[in-house]
Amino acid sequence: MYNPSDVGKRGKLFGLPYSLQQSDLIIVPVNLDVTVSYGEGTSRAPELILNESGQLDLSIPNVRNPWQLKLSMDSLPFPNEENDQYRDTAKKIINGLESSQKHPDHDDLLTDVNSYCEKIHLGIEERCDELLNKNKLVGILGGDHSVALGLMRSLAKKKEFGILQIDAHMDLRNAYEGFTYSHASVMSNALDLDRVLCLTQIGIRDYCDEEERYVGDSAKEIRIFFDEVMFSERMQGKRWSEQVKNIIQTLPESVYISFDIDGLDPSLCPNTGTPVPGGLTFNEAIYLVDELVRSGRKIVGFDLCEVGNAIWDANVGARILYRLAVATGVSQHLLQTR
Repeated sequence: MYNPSDVGKRGKLFGLPYSLQQSDLIIVPVNLDVTVSYGEGTSRAPELILNESGQLDLSIPNVRNPWQLKLSMDSLPFPNEENDQYRDTAKKIINGLESSQKHPDHDDLLTDVNSYCEKIHLGIEERCDELLNKNKLVGILGGDHSVALGLMRSLAKKKEFGILQIDAHMDLRNAYEGFTYSHASVMSNALDLDRVLCLTQIGIRDYCDEEERYVGDSAKEIRIFFDEVMFSERMQGKRWSEQVKNIIQTLPESVYISFDIDGLDPSLCPNTGTPVPGGLTFNEAIYLVDELVRSGRKIVGFDLCEVGNAIWDANVGARILYRLAVATGVSQHLLQTR
């Protein structure tokens, strides 16, 4: 007898009543931000978003009864204290590199951090394998952007797909700062997967020469819609709807959405790990996701990462997470449009 107009219940994602067993879509939270290279705190976002999500109203203009999507959140995979311990180790490595004086135990510390992150990422992948084998849809909630790789690995065992990445950064560095699973390397790691067909990036406005060379040398199609270029086009009269159509045309039938919240204007996510001026508005991002679904493409999985450890960031993050989940439900014919 769930009433979607009632007070949201604490401890349940968006106040929804569904169990893991009942759910068609499960959000796997990963409280990891060990290798972040600037701001900290994104490891606390999954818990904060869960706590804030109950205050959302759940109706959406173009979807019938979106709250009927059977959706729930998995448990956190490991204690926050464990993340914090290895984050302190990673900071010793980063501080040494930034001061041009490597920590005397640099190599041993790096081995420890990479081994720990390997363990966590394998655990994410195994959990996603388990859920996908039960015919569940899966979304990842980070944590830093590196946590998306486990789900992409798991999906790539079953199907081919392209990636739509909303982000301020390309994330195409090779083991940035020596970290195999750096947040700045997640897309180069993803493109190593045979069944990842292509990568389309939007919102990009902070990148380096190494990443430009990676794009030029890649055997796979990488299409980049630079934030500054798209803004310039709009100033000259090109509509957002035209730009979105061009973005969607680069993607295959099955699409994985990787949503780094720093792809948005930083007024919406001021406490994200690496905020950058510029970016998409909330409604521009939602329009892009909804148009992807209206094109007939199927969302096979998604992640939302880099949400900051603050109430406002979690409020925005919860709303993005809900819209990604509902869009996935519509694309998979679990929900109907009006």
